[in-house]
Amino acid sequence: MNLTKLQEWLQSSGNDVAYISNPTTIAYFTGYDMEPHERIFALLAFKDKDPFVFVPALNVEEAKNSAWNGDVYGYLDSENPWAIIADKIKSRTNEYHKWALEKNNLSVAHYQLIHEQFSDADFSGDVSNFIAKIRLYKTPDEIKQLQAAGREADFAFEIGFDAIRTGVTERYIAGQIEYQLKLQKGVMHESFETIVQAGANAANPHLGPSMTKIKPNELVLFDLGTMHNGYASDASRTVAYGEPSAKEREIYEIDREAQQAAIDAVRPGMTAAEIDSVARDIITKAGYGEYFIHRLGHGIGKDVHEYPSIVQGNDLIIEEGMCFSIEPGIYIPGVAGVRIEDCGVVTKDGFEPFTHTGKELKVLPLKD
Repeated sequence: MNLTKLQEWLQSSGNDVAYISNPTTIAYFTGYDMEPHERIFALLAFKDKDPFVFVPALNVEEAKNSAWNGDVYGYLDSENPWAIIADKIKSRTNEYHKWALEKNNLSVAHYQLIHEQFSDADFSGDVSNFIAKIRLYKTPDEIKQLQAAGREADFAFEIGFDAIRTGVTERYIAGQIEYQLKLQKGVMHESFETIVQAGANAANPHLGPSMTKIKPNELVLFDLGTMHNGYASDASRTVAYGEPSAKEREIYEIDREAQQAAIDAVRPGMTAAEIDSVARDIITKAGYGEYFIHRLGHGIGKDVHEYPSIVQGNDLIIEEGMCFSIEPGIYIPGVAGVRIEDCGVVTKDGFEPFTHTGKELKVLPLKD
């Protein structure tokens, strides 16, 4: 189905060949997922010929036994992969003069090597935007995978909250989350490094986890996610370990109000910018606008960050089936940081989150 769309795009855009180089995109089109490391992994699609997958020799049998039912070609480490790709293309079609590349993924070095094989070809085409747009709308099966990943994230919060105690480090808590995900849920990959930030560290949104030790009476921010059958979760919660200060309670409640208001506001037909404004206006009117320093949200699917951005200035019309995060934050340097995040899907009536961990400020008892 998706490969048919890619072939139709090649025909309508006037391109002969699409060179797909991002492993996540290849998995989206073929159902075959693997990490090539420094080796070459590619999907070659054509406007009027069957596509093929190109892999290292040690992955050929794996690819043939995967969900992919098309041709698979491989290469030995001692061989020139670009020459083999060129030979397979030229034996398949005479039309290989206009290429579309994943320009937001392909390295300059690899571009130069494939260009050497087709020195007279036009490589100006870019398939990246087309791929981002077709991945924007999730199928019912994709939504089930995202919901399952969300349940794993909810479990991870339970583990993380329980692991907080005086004197343990942020990295210890993150390690407990990742270990228990593997031990109890069989989760082998997080969607990104688990973030645990205590106190003032949370004012740096993507810092940590560090060796900072947890102290009584401070906020602790969690940002985490898992990969479930190739689909990501991403969620954030902030809890209090002991009694928070009045300022910490204030910024938490403002952020919670802003996040819930944005979730409640989502409807098909709104723009991405309008959703961002719902949350941003609440935080700004409360006097903390300068401390909300990122977009409201990002798309999610096979990648933890996908198209679109839910951000000021984006006039994209929101439609049913789109999946993205809603994650306002307030970060006051030297004081504290708060972020509350849920990813979810746009329905005909609104927005359905994938994570359900409570968002009333959780005050955890002190533990030694």
